[in-house]
Amino acid sequence: MTIRLLIADDESLLRSAFRMVIEAEPDMEVAGEASDGEEAAMLARRLRPDVVLMDVRMPGLDGIEATRRIVRDCPRSKVLILTTFDLDEYAFAGLKAGAAGFLPKNTRPAELLTAIRNVAAGEAALSPRVARRLLERFAPQLTPGAPERDKRLALLTTREHEVLVQVAHGLSNAEVATALHLAEATVKTHLSRVLLKLGLRDRAQVVVFAYESGLVRPSAF
Repeated sequence: MTIRLLIADDESLLRSAFRMVIEAEPDMEVAGEASDGEEAAMLARRLRPDVVLMDVRMPGLDGIEATRRIVRDCPRSKVLILTTFDLDEYAFAGLKAGAAGFLPKNTRPAELLTAIRNVAAGEAALSPRVARRLLERFAPQLTPGAPERDKRLALLTTREHEVLVQVAHGLSNAEVATALHLAEATVKTHLSRVLLKLGLRDRAQVVVFAYESGLVRPSAF
């Protein structure tokens, strides 16, 4: 299957560089380019790309609001936020807006292509540990609620709840399997059900949900 991409960046040279890297791959193609957030959201609705490479600092509508609109209007399109630094406030805001992950702009081409393929396959483009580090760094900006107030949690079985908590603490499937004495395939099944029941897109969103619902509290520094 060919992965169709939309590139959103206000710098034409960067868009050209991304296009060259992407179109050299037999399983990828660039469906369109946008120079600002408004155009990115509009093209996403029209082109329905599999993955959107989204810069955050663009004139007019920024990449965070554009991400929020794309996630709302094009649920099958996954957004990869492009940041200057790997743990900055834009990456944090992007995850909260529904992005599947983020990448520094100086990411090597091979890592970029791997991230695109992972996101297109339904995975997050960052490990749960990185997502947790990011959320802990910006914990003062979180407004956690009480776990019992999120009615979606009542949809989970006891085991699914346990898997959710373990993933939110940054554990991989293999580590969750060891901690809960389960087969790794069983953990994957439980996690898939968690995503479905909670209406979440990927593992990164599991971490965001767990923190904002109050299920997991930031560590003390």
